[in-house]
Amino acid sequence: MTAVLFDFSGTLFRVESTESWLRATLDETGRDLPEHELREAARALEAAGALPGGVAPVRVPEELAGLWARRDESAELHRAAFTGMSRLVPLPDPALHDALYARHMSPAAWTPYPDAPEVLRALRERGVGVAVVSNIGWDPRPVFRAHGLDPFVDAYVLSYEHGVQKPDARLFSVACAALGADPRWTLMVGDSREADGGAAALGCRVHFVDHLPAADRPDALLPVLDLVPRLAPDLA
Repeated sequence: MTAVLFDFSGTLFRVESTESWLRATLDETGRDLPEHELREAARALEAAGALPGGVAPVRVPEELAGLWARRDESAELHRAAFTGMSRLVPLPDPALHDALYARHMSPAAWTPYPDAPEVLRALRERGVGVAVVSNIGWDPRPVFRAHGLDPFVDAYVLSYEHGVQKPDARLFSVACAALGADPRWTLMVGDSREADGGAAALGCRVHFVDHLPAADRPDALLPVLDLVPRLAPDLA
């Protein structure tokens, strides 16, 4: 049997830009900012790493360091960590920090990479099991459903549901078990050498992609279709 495990953010989907995130939240909440203030706030939020799935923070303040290190172990820790980073940036209404967090969980905030539907569909046609293994603090299933990709995913293994973060091999082990897959014939696809590379400890092969805007990465997932057959001993 073959199986493929995919990371979510930066691998199958890309979150909107920080500026788009802020603009959409302002629109959704009926608030407004002068253009120069909006752009300045967006730059500050990006530097703070306040957008989940976005750019990593330039610096994590000492008072948030412990929380940040464990942010994906539960929904509560995730929200506290990212709203804590957001609140480092002054906004005209304190309620905007919670509204920003809510916005990032919306399907509208996410775009699948251009080749993701083709790759997931092809794997399903080949009878290859697929699981999403993500360090995350919320349920991305609605994102997959909204973009028509949920039918191609057999299992979701999410850090906040298990209290364990990648690179801990236990998450990958749960995913392999959910698919009935032997780790030795399983491929992990992700954008983080540190987090997703943890699958190698279980015996999985790992393929990395770059965490780029969706428009700048049209076909990085396609090599997965060449790698999968070579993982199965019966297909060698």
